[in-house]
Amino acid sequence: MAFIFDNPNPNGNIVGDCAVRAVATACGISWDDAYTGLCDMGYYMKDMPNADRVWGAFLKTMGFVRSTGCPECYTVREFAEDHPRGVYVIGTGNHVVAVVNGSYFDTWDSGDSTPIFYWQEVNL
Repeated sequence: MAFIFDNPNPNGNIVGDCAVRAVATACGISWDDAYTGLCDMGYYMKDMPNADRVWGAFLKTMGFVRSTGCPECYTVREFAEDHPRGVYVIGTGNHVVAVVNGSYFDTWDSGDSTPIFYWQEVNL
């Protein structure tokens, strides 16, 4: 369980799309579907698609629930190690990371980032 390079952007671009990448990976959908879904939600909420409240609202429609149970001085790496099963999307305040079955997926090793909150996929 560790960092796994992941860039679902269909053109391989590494741009300011961490929310799109994390949502695509966590939800098992394409980057295009995640982007469109977040843009639609952003339009509905009159906010940007990468705003925490927008991608959170989208994840809620996909069966995720929010938790603020991240202790201080806890890293993305430690979160992943403590969650060997399940699908999560972590918000750090300025970045979004997907964690799937104990590994975190990103275009760079964000393991030292500090989670502020996370969304967990649940069976409805």
